[in-house]
Order: sequence, then structure tokens, then C-alpha cells
Amino acid sequence: MSAPKKIAVVLFQLGGPDSQAAVEPFLYNLFRDLDIINFPGSFLARKPLAKLISSTRAKAARHRYAEIGGGSPIRRLTEQQARALQAALCPHIPTRTIVAMRYWHPDTQEAIAVLDSDSFDELVLLPLYPQYSLATTGSSLKEWDRLYKASVPVHLIHHFFDHPDYIAAIVERIRSVLSQLPNPDEVHLVFSAHGLPIALVEKGDPYPQHVESTVRLVRELGAWPNPHILCFQSKVGPQKWLEPLLTGTIEKMARDGVKRMLVIPVSFLTEHIETLHEINIEAREQAESLGVSDFHMMPALNDSPLLIRALADLVLRSVGMRAGVASFAS
Repeated sequence: MSAPKKIAVVLFQLGGPDSQAAVEPFLYNLFRDLDIINFPGSFLARKPLAKLISSTRAKAARHRYAEIGGGSPIRRLTEQQARALQAALCPHIPTRTIVAMRYWHPDTQEAIAVLDSDSFDELVLLPLYPQYSLATTGSSLKEWDRLYKASVPVHLIHHFFDHPDYIAAIVERIRSVLSQLPNPDEVHLVFSAHGLPIALVEKGDPYPQHVESTVRLVRELGAWPNPHILCFQSKVGPQKWLEPLLTGTIEKMARDGVKRMLVIPVSFLTEHIETLHEINIEAREQAESLGVSDFHMMPALNDSPLLIRALADLVLRSVGMRAGVASFAS
């Protein structure tokens, strides 16, 4: 009887500086990406422009990271997800999970070194971006393809914005927060997703539609009577981005007399600067200064058992283990 096949699962994530010293080089890696800075002739200007932007932004960014503990927790939390996923998969198929960060360590080259140190029968690429975008999943996969030439079958999980367990995980988090609040039906639900330049949307990027579908499915499953809105955050530079922006949304809601709100970071799987600082510090301060008396943020999914179950199901399906999926889901 032949031994069961062994798979490697590469989990792609953005990454983040894990120390104050890492902030500027992280920003440099981010802004030299073709999918972040792209305009006619940008191949000539990208590196010096990335150097200028990163050095200009570094001081303020270091201050923000200092306010959330000195660095980003995204590596620690992603590695927790990887360990939980490996534990969930191993009863079904021998698995090793490997983390590949796009702009910081462990980066793509380091992930490939781990992959090359072992032998696998099949490879699964799992970007931890539920909603596909050229700027996230697309960028990570282009970097992977540039550096790694597979010698085994490769399976790509393109997106999972509508996976039932992923949707259920968000609903579970929202319900947990609302259950702790008095008169929860009065709380406005503010779904916030990472923004995207309109230029990418005009090229056919499906991200806005994926986000809208996630929000719709979450609301249908949650069946809350609460008022709700979808907005976007983290705009960078003068380009036009998806709207409405989180800052403008909070301002308008406060002006309309809204006093209670729950911000739901719908496109973020782990806590990092966009949740811990941009929402939980900056947006909170803005809201309270405008008279919002009851401001809350839904915690990110991190290693939620429902999320891990969704990821395991995606991996098992990708390698054709339907029976394994059935037993896992039960």
C-alpha cells in the first residue's frame, strides 16, 4: 500500500514591521511594488520614489506602531493560523504549512527555502486575502511565480469571500460583541474594508464586488435589524480610491446624530495596524470627538476555529479530498 501523499500549504499575507527598526525598510518594500506604485515610466522612478516615501512616512509610522506595542502582530498571528491549519489538516493528509509575507519576514524567498528543505507531492497556494485583488493576492502570486518554479502539482485558492464558514466566523464575532451591549439593535454596523485605487477597479479588479458579496452574506446570516453601511479605509496618496471612506462615513453619521456604532473590519483576517490603530485608535478618537458615545470594533478573526475550518476545507477541496471534507465538516 502506497504512503499517503504529503502536501505543503503556503499561506500568503501582507506582513508588517515587527520592530521600530523594521518600519522604514518595510515601507520601502511596500512602495517599490509595481502593484502599489505604477504609472508611465515608473520602472525608472519606483525605487527612488519608494525610498523618498518610506523615509518621509517612517517617523509617523513608527509612532503609530509604538502605540500598538512597538510593531505589527501580523507575523505572530499568521503563524498561529498556520499552526492551527496544519493541526486541522494532518488527520486527513500529511501537511506542512509555510508562511510567505509579501513585504517583510518571513518573505517569499525564505518560504521557498523552507519548501526546498523538505519533499512534497503537491503544493497548495493559499493567499489569506478572502477577497481577490490584483494589489494583494495578485502581487503575492506574481512574486511567488518570479522566484519559484514548481516541480509538483500546484493548486491555487483564488479567493474565499463567500465560504460559509468564513461568513459564519464573521457573524460569530459580530454576535459576540453585540451580545455584550445594551440595546444591541440600536447599534449601527459599519463594515470597513481596505481601500483600493479606482484605477485598479477600472482594470477589472473584482475586489469591490467580492467585498460587497461578503457583507451581503454576513448580513443575511446574521439577520440583524441594525442600520448598516459599507465603507473603505487606508487610502494612500492623491489617487481616487473606493468610497465612501471610513473617516467621511464616521463624520456623516455623527452629523446625523448617530451615537452608537460597531466597526467591522470585514477584509482583515488578523489584527494589524489597520485595525489596532486606524480603527481602534484613530477612528475611535474621531468618533468620540464628534459626539459618538458608544464606539466598538469587532476583533479580527485571527485563529477563529470557524476560519480555520474554512481554510482546511478549501485546502482539502483543492487537492480533491472530498471525503476528507465531509468528515472534517461533520
